[in-house]
Amino acid sequence: MTAQEQTAPNGWRVFHGTGREPAVPPALPQPPPWRTFGGGPPRPVPPADTQAAVRRLGPGDIAPQLGEEEIDVVNSALLLRRPLLITGPPGVGKSTLAYLISRELGLGRVLEWNIVSRTVLRDGLYAYDAMGRAQAIAAWRAGPNHAAGNAEDAAAGHGDTTGESSTRQLPSPLGDFITLGPLGTALLPYDRPRVLLVDELDKSDIDLPNDLLHVLENGSYDVPELVRDAADTARVHTSDPGSRADVRDGRVECREFPVVVITSNGEREFPAAFRRRCLPLEMRTPTREQLLAMVEGHLGARPQGTEDLVELFVQRVHAGGTHSLDQLLNAVQMTTAGGFQADGHGAKLVEMLLRDLAKGR
Repeated sequence: MTAQEQTAPNGWRVFHGTGREPAVPPALPQPPPWRTFGGGPPRPVPPADTQAAVRRLGPGDIAPQLGEEEIDVVNSALLLRRPLLITGPPGVGKSTLAYLISRELGLGRVLEWNIVSRTVLRDGLYAYDAMGRAQAIAAWRAGPNHAAGNAEDAAAGHGDTTGESSTRQLPSPLGDFITLGPLGTALLPYDRPRVLLVDELDKSDIDLPNDLLHVLENGSYDVPELVRDAADTARVHTSDPGSRADVRDGRVECREFPVVVITSNGEREFPAAFRRRCLPLEMRTPTREQLLAMVEGHLGARPQGTEDLVELFVQRVHAGGTHSLDQLLNAVQMTTAGGFQADGHGAKLVEMLLRDLAKGR
């Protein structure tokens, strides 16, 4: 960062909250010395999942507008290589921020780790299909090639085969039965950071935030099954469809710490040690202007009657109700683009679409 960039207003920002896909991905700021990692060799970031981004952000060019404070927090997380801990009411667009960052910075496909009460750390790191491997070994031992190989070995007076016959008779390697999870894939040594969405961490078991501490601090983890394996390198599956990666000596270490976006609906408090490693970002219900921009971004236009629905939505939120942005989009789609009339008998449908979610019906 040059001296001019440091003194110019907002010159340190690389993320501006526009969500517009760049022609050339911007260069990210250098990490602090204590957040550098030595994973390698570098891997290219896979292309973005366009359909997933459209579902989250809409097909239009207009993206949700963040406030100056929120944009500064995101840029701080990018600069310091620290996770973002995003809180706010349900449906306010917390998880959408991960897709906004990925699209604007050209960071490829977003990795999603959806948390439930049964989720443990290993679910995010990797899965090992021990049963599948046992079945594959049993099938290999019962196969004709294995039996023929044993007969040839006995006739030749040795227990090892070499050359082509040996290769043909080998069972499937261990890496074929290991799949890295979203967190484990994000920590591979990519040449640019991956974006990892850890959605609704507050729904997890009480131990998961503490279990994450070591991984978030060190940017690495071990796969014990590969550590014990005789092979130096294993080729494993990743969370990206059809993608595989080489893991050396059973250890995965990132090269660029991923952009970790952790969302929480505030159902529980997190330990202080966990919060210390994250930058907090509280997202509030968007303003009327921001809501109009979101609707236009998703629908590609601003149909007649949108302003009235947005105004009704804002009034209900300010009255203390619990409402989701999805409700507003559904109401606009149904009563404008869908051709349903919101007046008269249609008013009852609008009431249902914009109902208070806190009432349970």
